[in-house]
Amino acid sequence: MRILLAVDGSNSSDAVIQEATNRPWPTRSEFNVVTVLDPFFFTRAPGLLDEAKKNALQGLKEQAKPLPDAGWVVSENIVLDNPRHALARVAKEWKADLIMLGSHGRGAVGRLLLGSTARAVLRHAECSVEIVRRARPERLPYSQDGMRVLIPTDGSEHAEDALESVANRPWPTNSEFRIIAVPEYPVLAGEYPYYPPEQVTDLVTTSRNHASESAIAGEALLVKAGLRTSREVTEPKDTPAHAILAAAENWKTDLIVMGSHGRRGFDRLILGSVSEAVALHAGCSVEVVRRPVAVL
Repeated sequence: MRILLAVDGSNSSDAVIQEATNRPWPTRSEFNVVTVLDPFFFTRAPGLLDEAKKNALQGLKEQAKPLPDAGWVVSENIVLDNPRHALARVAKEWKADLIMLGSHGRGAVGRLLLGSTARAVLRHAECSVEIVRRARPERLPYSQDGMRVLIPTDGSEHAEDALESVANRPWPTNSEFRIIAVPEYPVLAGEYPYYPPEQVTDLVTTSRNHASESAIAGEALLVKAGLRTSREVTEPKDTPAHAILAAAENWKTDLIVMGSHGRRGFDRLILGSVSEAVALHAGCSVEVVRRPVAVL
């Protein structure tokens, strides 16, 4: 597995290194630790750019040190570009499977701003993306207590990608996995068109049944992989994202793993709605899984 870690020397990117170091990964995994310097800020002082690169590389090696100390293959790189553009491009060139970046950054130079850089990476990266947030202070280390991983599903192929990604990876001992499915009720606005009550009842029943079937199928896949798994079909919220966020908070989730797209009734949920809302607003880390792009 090839994991690109975006860091900038901030406490938030310290959490990225710590999270990567604390988790098990597939054998022969490699890490590319990247700091992005935006040359725009050096336009009027180009002589300072070389010194900034030198200092950034020194800080990058120091920040990334726990990874090689843990025995992983690690490379460090300074990239000159706008972070919103650079991370997805570098990940594609390096053939990354996963980008991990912090939820906040530092200063004006090379900062990773949640809502700008994170949103851009979520939307444009061709691989999976994880927004990393620090573990809850009351949680024990993963080595002692395992992880709590929440996987939303709506039965779509993208939700199945997320489930398969979880099933095919190593996890800390004693980790728990919960499948969550959110029934979506029809929103009937205005007086017309008219829906007979029995039709509304049928739609609601169909939605509940679909959510239950999706949760059962997801649970079966993870149980087959030997993971300790439970399932939950939630009460509907105003949006599926709010239901997922509430469930994650109530269960004290460490990581949400979800597909990049889903379904809403007969329409797909584009990235920018459910997946993006959860990734940007959750209180825990969130990984948005993308199926690798086929090479022709």
